[in-house]
Amino acid sequence: MDVLTPRTLDEALRLKAEVPGAVPIQGGTDVMVELNFDRARPAALLNLNEVAELRGWSRSDGRITLGAGLTYTEAMEAPLQALAEASRTVGGPQIRNRGTIGGNLGTSSPAGDALPPLLVADAQVRMASVRGERTSSLQEFVVGVKRNVLADDELIVDVTVDAEPARETFMKVGPRNAMVISVVSLALRADGELTASFGSAGPVPGVVRAQLDDADSFPEQVAAAATPIDDVRGTAAYRRHALRVLTKRALDRCLA
Repeated sequence: MDVLTPRTLDEALRLKAEVPGAVPIQGGTDVMVELNFDRARPAALLNLNEVAELRGWSRSDGRITLGAGLTYTEAMEAPLQALAEASRTVGGPQIRNRGTIGGNLGTSSPAGDALPPLLVADAQVRMASVRGERTSSLQEFVVGVKRNVLADDELIVDVTVDAEPARETFMKVGPRNAMVISVVSLALRADGELTASFGSAGPVPGVVRAQLDDADSFPEQVAAAATPIDDVRGTAAYRRHALRVLTKRALDRCLA
């Protein structure tokens, strides 16, 4: 297996175009699991750790830009309350120091902890290739279980979110309190309206919106929007019940 290590974004895009099957890797918290269990054996890995353009976050024109290489540890310090709370629940310190926002987006798992907090903040994903750049809303970017709209020659560059102040929070239920994949998760944002996004309760993270006056019925709206399944982590009925409870708690927290 070849390991390609570009030093700039332009070089990374050129290598991705030349070797479309090269799998991007930075933190490796998802990719290495696939390799270790022999679920994937790509011809090449595209190591993005040296690409400075993918790092950090910035604020401009009412939006916050999060580089694809932003780690969960760094996201804990970014001015996005729900994302910071979600990042604190991801693995232990070693995983948070390595795992990245771009990796969570690229994996596109329904259980991805970063996805609901980004969705409630109107996330827009910027992708690039040697052919140019394009942007997609995160809601349209994820199209199925671990499937997204990235072309073979594209890389995720960054994601931008609404920088306007808002009350928001993130909660999840797991078989234990920390270092665990979610049975169900929820992010909620309250500004001029209510926006909730849930994970692990459908093939893609769901988004539900309502007016502030509808707060009393909002937990039921969120539960009704979910399409959960029974699996080894929980039943569909339990996930719907948990979403009602999490939404009520999130509303209490944000609207108190």
